Amino acid sequence: MSSDFLTRIVDHKKKEIEDARKRTSEADLRKQAEKRDACRPFYQTLAGMKGDAVSIIAEIKRASPSKGDIRADLDPSTLAAAYEKGGAACLSVLTDRAFFKGGFEDFEAARKACGLPMLRKDFLISEYQVFESAVLGADAVLLIARILTKETMRNFYELSADLGMDALVEIHTDEDLDAALSVGAKLIGINNRNLSSFDTDISRAVRLAQALGKDQIPVAASGISTRADIEKNLVAGINHFLIGESLVRSSDTVTFMNELIKGSGPR
Repeated sequence: MSSDFLTRIVDHKKKEIEDARKRTSEADLRKQAEKRDACRPFYQTLAGMKGDAVSIIAEIKRASPSKGDIRADLDPSTLAAAYEKGGAACLSVLTDRAFFKGGFEDFEAARKACGLPMLRKDFLISEYQVFESAVLGADAVLLIARILTKETMRNFYELSADLGMDALVEIHTDEDLDAALSVGAKLIGINNRNLSSFDTDISRAVRLAQALGKDQIPVAASGISTRADIEKNLVAGINHFLIGESLVRSSDTVTFMNELIKGSGPR
């Protein structure tokens, strides 16, 4: 089996979409998507953070291809409520089942348990999944530059907006950055992790963020697990973070959230 995690994931995703189309046609899914409830303000929440205040997109993540189970007893409702209480700005939920052990039910449970704007985090390679995200109730979707052509990413970006959703465009390389800029992305997720090898370098976000304009919001993702990690990014002008594993593993979610956001326990 190939050691390239991303190739394996995308290949499996193609089969998932084929199976989903047999259950619900894209035409029917589109009709459902266009009738979705009002979205919670994802981009506006992050853009509205004042000064250098730290904002965290807290993630619900059961497992990963590189590390296996992260928290076997994870309860998405309990964790979502704790994230909100701890001061998270937004919520991210892994919905990939085959590699991350997530699912739509995790997203739905979390949405019922909190009022935070929510990102559906998955590997979107088809318009079908964009419609699916709207039906699920996502306020934002993840678009991974590495697996999309510029034209496809632009189509997904515009379709998401038409359905009321924001888009977090994920980059890892300079080429990815060029692609994100070409579609006018305002919310740029800089993944410190190489999705092919799953190696992580937390200095990557600091470097790539320097190329962004004033109207763009960088979000550092992967490898952020301590207040010290956050402070290294703050110096570089990054104050938005997508954090999953360290939060999921924490035995005291609310206190840990406060430590990450404020550098101390609850105040």
